[in-house]
Amino acid sequence: MIARMAPAELAAWRADAARDAPVVVDVREPWEFARCRIEGSRSVPLRELPVHVGDLPTNRDLVLVCHHGGRSAQAALWLAHHGFARVHNLEGGVDAWARAIDPAMPRY
Repeated sequence: MIARMAPAELAAWRADAARDAPVVVDVREPWEFARCRIEGSRSVPLRELPVHVGDLPTNRDLVLVCHHGGRSAQAALWLAHHGFARVHNLEGGVDAWARAIDPAMPRY
């Protein structure tokens, strides 16, 4: 089972200097990423994940993000199946992040 993470949990984790920040991987399409994104996130569209899997660190926590959480859940499962043990899915995606953490973020 993939760990799910609420936006507030991710924000607290990223703000905690005592913990290594997770790598936030955004699996939306490039046009979506250009429209809005979580600061510091890395764009790896879902369809390109198999090509870029070698670029992702296996020794760090990864938080997968999409618009509402569906595509990122698929990506998290795929990564777990391919040996990534520390994967999390952001519940509600960037839409939930915008509503709970960054209300200035554009929504679509």
